[in-house]
Amino acid sequence: MQEIYLAGGCLWGVQEYLRHVPGIAFTEVGRANGKTQQLDGDYDGYAECVRTQFDPSIISLEQLISCYFEIIDPYSINKQGIDVGEKYRTGIYSTSLLHLADVNEIISSRSDHEKIAVEVQPLTNYIKSADEHQDRLQNFPDDYCHIPIEKLYKYKK
Repeated sequence: MQEIYLAGGCLWGVQEYLRHVPGIAFTEVGRANGKTQQLDGDYDGYAECVRTQFDPSIISLEQLISCYFEIIDPYSINKQGIDVGEKYRTGIYSTSLLHLADVNEIISSRSDHEKIAVEVQPLTNYIKSADEHQDRLQNFPDDYCHIPIEKLYKYKK
């Protein structure tokens, strides 16, 4: 199993989408690269993200990143759908330098790479979000989601 952290706007929809992608073994919503380990208090620079464990024998990192790009606007800065603010920025984070190098190569090989605003950085801090945010759209399927429904459940069987 390998692990990567994907930020793509509101974490509820990103988690719900990823849980249906073949090869995804585990998802958990949280905060990447904030300055503290606190859920309460002032905004500390984090990006809402989904901790994603995947089986590379089923889905490669390149395929996973391709899936991720299906649900984000890669050109938007600090905004996905109606969610606006630095915490809704797009980003790919990992503790693996190999993952980061591969992701940078995947992005740079795209014809639109000069316009892409997805940050690719080492994961320096992660904190799991509160339980009320875990599996939110599983528990409350009519709740808000910025991802269009046809994309959200593209891989659901």
